[in-house]
Amino acid sequence: MTDERERAVQAAIDGEMRLLDPEVRASPARVLELLDPEFTEIGVSGRRWDVESILTVTSGGSVSPECPVKVREMSGVVLAPGVVHLTYFADNQGRRAWRSSVWRLTETGWRMYFHQGTLTG
Repeated sequence: MTDERERAVQAAIDGEMRLLDPEVRASPARVLELLDPEFTEIGVSGRRWDVESILTVTSGGSVSPECPVKVREMSGVVLAPGVVHLTYFADNQGRRAWRSSVWRLTETGWRMYFHQGTLTG
């Protein structure tokens, strides 16, 4: 992987980890810095989310500072210049899911464009 690709993947990983941080999630302004204006998500429930609906959930304390989301096996690949796909396993207080997100580089930095979660045993 080239240095440029490695930096792109690391920027997406850094953004993903910030979005999982309870302090960041509690701040709509900080979450908005990381979500693309065209962001969509298909959650583990099958529900489709957009920026507005995600802000309602994240600002409501969906991740507890006492029990942060446990992440493992995070990896990323550059799909095209300025586009990174991440996959990882997340455990949020026993609710385990494989997660996938697409990050794209914008004029204001790396932002999550799409996210999906799939429950697992």
